[in-house]
Amino acid sequence: MAQRRTTLNTILPADEYAIESVVARYQSVAPAVTRLARSLTGNDELHVLLGPNPSASADEIVLNPATFQAAYARNAPVTAREVALASALHEVVHLIATDLTEQRRVPDSWGLDYGDEPVDLLTVLAGRPETEALFFVLEDARQEKTNLGRYPGALSVLADLYHAAHRPALETSGPLAQFALLCFLKAGGYVVNARGLHPNATAAVAEAEHLLDEVGDARDPWEVADLTTKLVEIARRHRLLSTAGANHTRSDADTIREGVDEVRLHSPVVQDADGYQSTRDAAEARSGASGRKAPSQLAGEASTDQLLRVSQAPTIYLPTGQKGKLVVSSFPARFRSFATQGRAAMADAARRWSVAQHHVSGELHPLFVANQRRGLRAGYDAGDLSPYAALFLGAGLYRRMYERRDLPTRRAYSVSLLIDGSASMLQRSGHWPMAAATLGAWTLAHLADELQVEFEVALFNRSFAARADDTERSFTQRRRRTMGGLRQSRGTDAQRLTNTINHYLIKTFDDSWRGAEDLLAGLFWAAMEPAKAAASARRDEAGAPPVSLFDKAANVDEYNLVHAAERMARRRSNVRVLVVLSDGLTRGSASALAATARDIERTGTTVLGIGIGDATVQDTYGRFEIAEQPEELTRAMVDGVRGALRRSLALWGVDTWWGRAARAEPKEPTRG
Repeated sequence: MAQRRTTLNTILPADEYAIESVVARYQSVAPAVTRLARSLTGNDELHVLLGPNPSASADEIVLNPATFQAAYARNAPVTAREVALASALHEVVHLIATDLTEQRRVPDSWGLDYGDEPVDLLTVLAGRPETEALFFVLEDARQEKTNLGRYPGALSVLADLYHAAHRPALETSGPLAQFALLCFLKAGGYVVNARGLHPNATAAVAEAEHLLDEVGDARDPWEVADLTTKLVEIARRHRLLSTAGANHTRSDADTIREGVDEVRLHSPVVQDADGYQSTRDAAEARSGASGRKAPSQLAGEASTDQLLRVSQAPTIYLPTGQKGKLVVSSFPARFRSFATQGRAAMADAARRWSVAQHHVSGELHPLFVANQRRGLRAGYDAGDLSPYAALFLGAGLYRRMYERRDLPTRRAYSVSLLIDGSASMLQRSGHWPMAAATLGAWTLAHLADELQVEFEVALFNRSFAARADDTERSFTQRRRRTMGGLRQSRGTDAQRLTNTINHYLIKTFDDSWRGAEDLLAGLFWAAMEPAKAAASARRDEAGAPPVSLFDKAANVDEYNLVHAAERMARRRSNVRVLVVLSDGLTRGSASALAATARDIERTGTTVLGIGIGDATVQDTYGRFEIAEQPEELTRAMVDGVRGALRRSLALWGVDTWWGRAARAEPKEPTRG
């Protein structure tokens, strides 16, 4: 069934995930790439890294992730994992094998007057742009065939990539570009379809066949250069090259490069003379005796860190078939520094808004306790007599004569509390929605802790993802460096890679509530008094929490629901309740959010949407409560959680008076 086009298609187009997808796959094959690089160089200390800058020492090779995306963009029958491995091996081979520093005496057959003095190849080729361009094309092919020939799997991936691209390139190219592209493919040993070429290109390739076979067997770049001079003469005889003039030869060189670049994988070190020289110069630009780059030379690394972080983030699948990345991390611990103010403000708000914890406990405590008492003790002297008692006694299995019943356990219930952390929750009059959501989560957390129910608290938003140890200064500086680096390397992708969908874990199921209270109290202070929190951050950027993480007004709720539901499912609890405290405004689509909530409910998890300051949740959640004012929060929480609990117990098979009462009601005990 065709997918419905939603806003997600605009902000999360599938083809833009190529870079994250391939880089994520690269992480799983990175050890194999490193072993290959070490075997080629004989350096057991060699490390292969990802990054935008060239290597900083002789013991490093740095792969640019942009090469992965360029390869995966081809419409070839290859997987992201295959592209990741083949692209990485391809780049490693070129970075290791490309060395044009050797000086020799220029052969007389080249017709150049350099005397008997040895010179390097780039010097010899400098005055002949068309020869230089074709030399790099052939050297690229020779290195692939020579060094990747022992890895036929990798070569087969390259062959598929080239095969997918070469026909369109040949059909749109002129005769010189066709000749150069066929020289590259044939020298590399690839099977190509050369039908329909320009007659001059066809004739030139036919004459050059035996020379192209020799390119693949050449031992070094000087032999490739010798063959290149002969191929240039063939191209000239078939009138593929311009007749004369420096401008014409430069134009021919551009034609050769552009024709081949439509097919081969981008690798700057064998792209042209400038690419080779800049790669080598950057590798040699080391600071001091350490051989490491100075901090200023590593300014772009934040962008690679961000790319790796997004690539390693879990992929979330919606019931609509859409998928996306969710950056999951711990909530910044620095928010604890606001805990003192937060606790005082929370107590004051609870009084003013009548959100008393004992009120909630009084309403719900009997339901939990009555159910927990259902469990019976087991062992020699407890439980029901098994109908197979005689058989067990005969077998000497005395302990088995009593059937074991489940002991009361905290794992009977699990509750996940999700707080909408988008800026829209802070932008309403009085800033109360996020503060009320945080207070609601705090109250429900206290209730769950009192009832010995395992629970978790998480916050979700869409912005630049903070790290657990971030301060306001480290967060803003890293965001600025990341955005700058990604704009240079990723262009329009920079915005998408930095404004990610984020899922912050404030308290996990395994954490103690006592350890998380200060963190939630600090969040409440930032939500209740955002202006004062921002002022604190301006006064002490190095010590304040990253309050700037709340800068996007929209969220993508459905991805966070799926992730929380998956996390709860792994707990294998009998009763699972997912409570979302939100203004209900999703940046994705309301239909996708509604489908997600329904899909989670079908797994046995009850999803309750509590709309804070907005009635939008009634359009997306089957069970909802709406708190249009802070004072209504207690009623919303009690009514909603009580209804969710009753339904879950009924699904579990518990036949109680409250369960029967719930079934007798014409509608689930939610508003709407």
